[in-house]
Amino acid sequence: MRPLRENGHEEPVIRDNRKIDPETGEVRVRAENDSAEQVQQQAPPEETAPAVAELEAQLAERTADLQRVQAEYQNYRRRVERDRVAVREQATANVLVELLPVLDDIGRARDHGELTGGFLAVAESLESVLTKLGLSPFGQKGDPFDPMIHEAMTHSYSSDVTEPTAVEVLQLGYRMGERILRPARVAVAEPEDAPASDDDDN
Repeated sequence: MRPLRENGHEEPVIRDNRKIDPETGEVRVRAENDSAEQVQQQAPPEETAPAVAELEAQLAERTADLQRVQAEYQNYRRRVERDRVAVREQATANVLVELLPVLDDIGRARDHGELTGGFLAVAESLESVLTKLGLSPFGQKGDPFDPMIHEAMTHSYSSDVTEPTAVEVLQLGYRMGERILRPARVAVAEPEDAPASDDDDN
């Protein structure tokens, strides 16, 4: 309570709000405990509650937008990386396919004993480089016939096989990883089955 004057009226309260003490010249530190009146002045009025709620809603919306954009960007980066890998693999496969006739010539020269000297060194270097790029040959005599990787050039029957079999490899097949660049061209033989006689049905 404010002190009362002799006439019964309250004395005026004078507050020194100067930041510098005029006597000591030092900076005044504001008291941590303000009067109840100052606390009431600093407290946010009830009218600000809807504004605060609206700001929080906007913040949540912007945060959701940012998370959505970030997820879309990550998906975009993954798609770009997949496309980049696919383009590189396709370009490599195209080059390897163009080199397959050269490998066929090298194979024929090796079969005829003509792969000697400097030609042998060049052929081995080329085959080594193509192997590093993922190229591998396939197709061996005696392999079970698989239409997914073999191309049948001739067909016959034989008692020496129990299933359709590549009895001769006419041209090697090549793959790059799991991709078939060229099927192996083979001669296929199937097991001999004795044809049913019409007399047996009588």
